[in-house]
Amino acid sequence: MTRSELVAQIKAKKSFLCVGLDTDITKIPEHLLGEEDPIYTFNKAIIDATEDLCVAYKPNIAFYESYGIKGWQSLQKTWEALPKDCFSIADAKRGDIGNTSKMYATAFFDEKVSGLGFDSITIAPYMGNDSVTPFLEFENKWAIVLALTSNQGSKDFQNFENKENTQLFEYVIDKVNTWGSPENIMYVVGATRGEAFLKIREHAPEHFLLVPGVGAQGGSLQDVCQYGMNKDCGLLVNSTRGIIYASKGKDFAEKAREEAQKLQQEMEQELIKAGII
Repeated sequence: MTRSELVAQIKAKKSFLCVGLDTDITKIPEHLLGEEDPIYTFNKAIIDATEDLCVAYKPNIAFYESYGIKGWQSLQKTWEALPKDCFSIADAKRGDIGNTSKMYATAFFDEKVSGLGFDSITIAPYMGNDSVTPFLEFENKWAIVLALTSNQGSKDFQNFENKENTQLFEYVIDKVNTWGSPENIMYVVGATRGEAFLKIREHAPEHFLLVPGVGAQGGSLQDVCQYGMNKDCGLLVNSTRGIIYASKGKDFAEKAREEAQKLQQEMEQELIKAGII
């Protein structure tokens, strides 16, 4: 998916919602456990219930890898079920180099080889340009690079300052900007960082930001929009637990839709306020 196609979807759906598919078999409704593939059955119901309200889906690959070959089969079927007008994110956080990165890129981007054709993948940039650039060799595919996360240990490295008072996450963004463009690079920025989005936008004014942490993790959508939105929106705000685990009963998909719709309606107001729609 190209940037212009993504922006068009945001305007058409009046939403910049990304639904996380971090599907834990111990948390899905019990009545699904008798299905041949409970994870896929759950995911398909969530997708069907929310596809008109969101512009992206983000399976967390660890939740599939942990089940071995059956998990990969669930992942492939889930990817095949994703609407073609929605941006697909393999939340894999790969970060190796050279030929290994090329193989990871093939695994998630080359449908003819692997059976998967995600639009994007999350990447840890610690090992430098050869951990990112192999993913940029694929046309209309995106590298979503970890920049400023909201986990407890993020300050161990990301906020380290050099003698010029530049924090490590700022340096990372400036360096990664030289490897690609706003047409194929996004950054992960945790929603609980609030005003830190101002600093992010100093270094990446045009790039899209993937923003986890809204909802169950306590991030404020209004703060994210106030400090992080740009002229094209420039945001994909992810919600996972607040949507997919809204109910453990047979109404789980209906309740997921209700929660997604609440966020979509809030996003619509933010897009109107910003003059984007």
